[in-house]
Amino acid sequence: MSDNSTIENFGAPDCDSRNSVRGPTVVLIEPQLGENIGTTARAMFNFGLDDLRLVRPRKGWKNDQAFAAASGADVLLSQVQIFDRTQEAISDLHKVYATTGRPRDMTQDLILPADAGRAMRVSDISGELSGILFGPERSGLTNDDLTFADAVISIPANPNFKSLNLAMAVLLIAYEWFSGTDVDFDHTIAAGNRSATKEELHGFFDHLEGALDDCGFLRVQEKRPHMIRNIRNIFQRAHLTEQEVRTLRGVVSGLVHHPSDRS
Repeated sequence: MSDNSTIENFGAPDCDSRNSVRGPTVVLIEPQLGENIGTTARAMFNFGLDDLRLVRPRKGWKNDQAFAAASGADVLLSQVQIFDRTQEAISDLHKVYATTGRPRDMTQDLILPADAGRAMRVSDISGELSGILFGPERSGLTNDDLTFADAVISIPANPNFKSLNLAMAVLLIAYEWFSGTDVDFDHTIAAGNRSATKEELHGFFDHLEGALDDCGFLRVQEKRPHMIRNIRNIFQRAHLTEQEVRTLRGVVSGLVHHPSDRS
């Protein structure tokens, strides 16, 4: 059987029942090889995902090898969106999940692929947009990129050989989303009180960090990046709503404009 052959998927859920939802966005940060982008597109299309975004891809990635590797998912490569910064690529998303196989000196929520799939299904039902970050093939996501994530997806694998290629990781998580029909809707947000988008959340971060700079809290330059990552992670784990972000911005404004009204 050739690589391009179609395999009947007996007993699989009907894809038509999933076409009414958008599904998670896949964001590849600094992908290097066109073949890897092509196989990622194929893995996405296998499970009904069609929003592929690239952040600073290697020049010349859109080549014959990429389209050959896509094996029929050419439409994803033709409509792919390109961004200079991760923050821009996720600005319209409400929930973002990151993938990494390396331990970090950061406190973040860890979830399994199946749990991530169900969580993204809940986002679909709630009308909110979700996305998954994948780092460069050789180095993975940076700590700065991880601060954009609400949670980190941990893929169980052989502890002596944990390395997955890019398309394999995308396929595993896309499958869990595709098959995640038994969602728990208890944790959805009440109508009219949606989750904050990443653009709204990072607007708050800019506001808060500007105020912290002005008051001298971040004055030690060598510690500043680590402190900012820790502060951002605190609020990322809180899963703030749009209303909560507006309230927090009001708190910061109040402290900045009325710093010494206390007796």
